[in-house]
Amino acid sequence: MQVKVIPNAAKSAVIGWQGDVLKVRLHAPPEKGQANEELIACLADHLQIPKSSIQIVSGLTSRLKRVRIRPLA
Repeated sequence: MQVKVIPNAAKSAVIGWQGDVLKVRLHAPPEKGQANEELIACLADHLQIPKSSIQIVSGLTSRLKRVRIRPLA
């Protein structure tokens, strides 16, 4: 799925769908992978799945990311 990240927000939250893109606000800055780590944690909390089930496939340095959610075993 595609995710649009908005870093440096007041608080982290999943905003909702904008077309086929999920918008997520993150408190973390886009430095040294902090926003990517917080994105995984935020999605895991929202979806109630382990962080290990979420992987950023592309867009590590972009606000538009492609995220893969692995099926639970």
